Amino acid sequence: MRILIAFASLSGNTRDLARMVRARCQLRGHAVSWVEADIAGLAAAGADPRHDAYLLGAWTDNGGRTPAEMKRFIAELVEAVGKPRHVAVFGTGETQWGEAYYCGAVRRMARFFGSPHPRLEIEQMPHGARDAHRIQQWTDQILTSIENTPDADPARIIA
Repeated sequence: MRILIAFASLSGNTRDLARMVRARCQLRGHAVSWVEADIAGLAAAGADPRHDAYLLGAWTDNGGRTPAEMKRFIAELVEAVGKPRHVAVFGTGETQWGEAYYCGAVRRMARFFGSPHPRLEIEQMPHGARDAHRIQQWTDQILTSIENTPDADPARIIA
């Protein structure tokens, strides 16, 4: 499959998480387009913005908000391809700001796209075997779900 991973990262925590997701996608044989939304737009994904799956990640801004650079990227994506069917979201947050705000951007993005997939929420930064295992399980679950979708094009599935 062709997978687009796009994310916004302030401190590098979400970037580290995105790298782990990308590594797992590539290990399973998928072609991955990579967009750091805080420094590039959708054009960084190549000439064709259409992908089989979109994995979107963000840190959470003030009051549980989605960072402005990720909002811009999402607007660009929706303008180019509409609201994609296969969107899964991941991100980092800090529980010290309260449960109502923890990973608020992740919840907001999932709700906006109507994503049927589970969200991946990591406290501050991915670290240790437990987080690595959670990231691997989440990525595998998302990929398997999309690969087994009846409308998936079997010729495009590499893994």
